[in-house]
Amino acid sequence: MFTSPWRQRVAFAVLGMILITGSVLLAIFFTPPSPPPVPPNEALYRDASLPIETRVEDLLGYMTLEEKIGQMALVEKNSLKNTKDVAAYGIGAVLSGAGGKPDDNTPQGWKNMVAEFTDAASGTRLGIPILYGTDANHGNGNVLGATLFPHLIGLGAANDPVLTERVARAIAEESAAMGIRWHFSPTFDLPMDIRWGRVYEAFSDDPMRAGTLGAAYIRGLQQAAGQGARIDVLATAKHYVGLGSMTWGTSDNDDFRIDQGVVSNDDSETLTDVYLPPYRTAIDAGILSVMAGLASWGGGDISASEYILTDVLKDELGFRGFVVSDWYGVYAISWNSYDSTVSAINAGIDMAMLPFDYKGFVSDMHKAVIRGDIPQARVDDAVRRILRAKFSMGLFDDNGASRSGLETVGSTEHRALARETVACSLVLLRNQKRTLPLSSDIRHIRVAGSAADNVGRQTGGWTVEWQGIDGNWLPGATSILAGIRAAVSMQTTVEYDLNGDFPNKDLADVGIAIVGEKPYAEGWGDNVQPRLDDIDLAAIASLQKTSKRVVVIIVSGRPLIVTDEISKWDATVAAWLPGSEGRGVADALFGASPFTGRLPLPWPRTIEQLPMTVDGQTSDGSTPLFPRGFGL
Repeated sequence: MFTSPWRQRVAFAVLGMILITGSVLLAIFFTPPSPPPVPPNEALYRDASLPIETRVEDLLGYMTLEEKIGQMALVEKNSLKNTKDVAAYGIGAVLSGAGGKPDDNTPQGWKNMVAEFTDAASGTRLGIPILYGTDANHGNGNVLGATLFPHLIGLGAANDPVLTERVARAIAEESAAMGIRWHFSPTFDLPMDIRWGRVYEAFSDDPMRAGTLGAAYIRGLQQAAGQGARIDVLATAKHYVGLGSMTWGTSDNDDFRIDQGVVSNDDSETLTDVYLPPYRTAIDAGILSVMAGLASWGGGDISASEYILTDVLKDELGFRGFVVSDWYGVYAISWNSYDSTVSAINAGIDMAMLPFDYKGFVSDMHKAVIRGDIPQARVDDAVRRILRAKFSMGLFDDNGASRSGLETVGSTEHRALARETVACSLVLLRNQKRTLPLSSDIRHIRVAGSAADNVGRQTGGWTVEWQGIDGNWLPGATSILAGIRAAVSMQTTVEYDLNGDFPNKDLADVGIAIVGEKPYAEGWGDNVQPRLDDIDLAAIASLQKTSKRVVVIIVSGRPLIVTDEISKWDATVAAWLPGSEGRGVADALFGASPFTGRLPLPWPRTIEQLPMTVDGQTSDGSTPLFPRGFGL
């Protein structure tokens, strides 16, 4: 192209100047900014002697927008390809959901796994610790070998705040020993319809009982002996607000019937008089985490209601902690992830349980703040609330050296407490001719039923897996059948057959049928007709033919419709979901512990009586089979 050497030299010189100029311009406009410096060691937020609010404001001043957004993300552990993303995105919290657990599902395996996440967070520029959360609804149910207590419906039947606080304290000790410092419990739902699959997660349909026991549970989790004013395990009051009062057939989820449905009584009077009182007691007890429920209120999702989350909870009730959404709750608002994120955060969600796509959430949040769709002040408020909880827990200062070791997990002491709690939770519904208690030296007992030798059924959902397990293989647990065998004398004959098929024609002194529901959780437990199945009813009938008297023990997460059958049984016990210590049931059967439990909600006679009202009345005005508070 160029024929003259002189022209070639000029052309190359010009080309060189263009390249140099371009490089300079690229360096000016496209070189990424230098990372912000590490705060000095004397930064106020590092000083444990200063007030929490001083430390919060100081740390907030050091944070970039990206670091603030990261704090608002709650991510399921299995969606994190490696722990490096905790640091790279400044993730604020990690959870084990839907049975999420380490490959080594032992207390030591859990401790090691949680430590990997906490170590990754501590190595970041600001060293902001993560929260590690889990659904420990009746103990650390995901952990093999942990003590499993009765679900909250059983604690509601026991109705003993001191006992409830002791149970929560034991759960917290086992949890903290493994490094798990955040629980998604207790539940303040008020179940008015036994067809709902989450009835057993609640204490009662009575707001006062729910509030009193919930506050005791919060104190037990959060106030550790020897930790001073620091929160040991952060409790979460859920599911805010009105859950338990959804209308049958209104669920947004095609697989469910009532769970995630529409709250029927969403007027201001019911909100003030019924739904809010338990949350007032929770705030008074020091709660710093509230979970927004997966339900609709006033024509929209609770997670998108500024009135419910900000005007009422934060402004009217004075809640100073953070609001976390439920599983995928933010993205249930609309089909557009960006619009959903903007709606939820502006409404008052402070931390989003994503639980998977954290990269998309970070991108949407950053875009929304830059565009002005989410005010910077709203982000600062959310992060301020999250940091307040973390400082209150001593996460910036506490290396855990003062905590109990792993020997507390499934300890003899905790199992004894669980056994005591089981006995206190049992409700005696029927006792003809003083059938109960039985004598420990009774001559001959026959046992049958699907829940007799099945610890999976007696522990229910949220055990090892989200939907629970159906079988008798939980390490360290004692089935109800094993408890019966341990309670009787060596001269007593105890026969067992799942279906009640006993070839010996001699009548046993007593037959014990231990029957109930398969494990379930959430909307998968929605059931149009909660009742005993035909197999269990046949087992009871077989026992009636081969035993002089029959005791029926119902192992279930809710009252079951037994109106046509119960009058034929000599004695009936509601055992709820007692957990890992089946010997507690035997303690009451054989008189070692008295029957003191009382129904925490009405036991309906028919499905037509549903839903119940908050004062325990039926929808059709008829009398329930047993009222709330009943127990012989």
